[in-house]
Amino acid sequence: MAERRVIPLSRPEPRGAEPGIAVQGLHLSRGGRALLRGVDLALSGTGITALLGPNGAGKSLLLRAIAGIIPPDAGEVSLAPRLLRPALVFQKPVLLRRSARANLAHALKLAGLPRAARATRIPKLLEQCDLTALADSPARKLSGGEQQRLALARALAADPALLLLDEPTASLDPKATAAIEAITLRAAGRGVKVVLVTHDRAQAERLAGDVVFLHEGRAVEHAPAPRFFANPASPEARAYLEGRLIL
Repeated sequence: MAERRVIPLSRPEPRGAEPGIAVQGLHLSRGGRALLRGVDLALSGTGITALLGPNGAGKSLLLRAIAGIIPPDAGEVSLAPRLLRPALVFQKPVLLRRSARANLAHALKLAGLPRAARATRIPKLLEQCDLTALADSPARKLSGGEQQRLALARALAADPALLLLDEPTASLDPKATAAIEAITLRAAGRGVKVVLVTHDRAQAERLAGDVVFLHEGRAVEHAPAPRFFANPASPEARAYLEGRLIL
């Protein structure tokens, strides 16, 4: 069984990089089919990393392995101490059938905050995600973009240092997408490490400092975003960015 462990503080890192996420030899199979095939990655502990690749490349599975909710068959995921207990936001928001305020109160209660601290924190989260006017609205009556902002607010409730986003804007219009991206950038600006799965090249260019390109369960390229988009090193990434089918 693979393990998920803490990166020792003494672990060597690239100069200027804060220790973050290390993925080593990650393998995952389902129904006899290999879905992740020896993924090796080293991500810094700050900034926004985009996971790009065609459908079925393994992006969402890798994100869930980093979150610790899918145990791989082999290999390990190591997290720096401050990145433990990451927050995960899915493409389709999973919310309680309660008001926006009550959703946040529940998240803060689960995080162990005392009642007084919750009362102080909730208005800040609502303001941070532009939900103050909707605080008492039932979550199920919110628009898709509003629901996703609430899902982000709930993910940020416990002040995580690692935020994992699985195509959070895939079904949203441009205005709602811009709102989600603004929240994401503000979180990263406060030092939260963000790992973002997206199919949207333009979104990755707007947000990411570095890009991991996956194909057929392998991380075939990892590079700073400007270099990746200007001059991808792998033929698979070049084909993807040119809009060609990857066979």
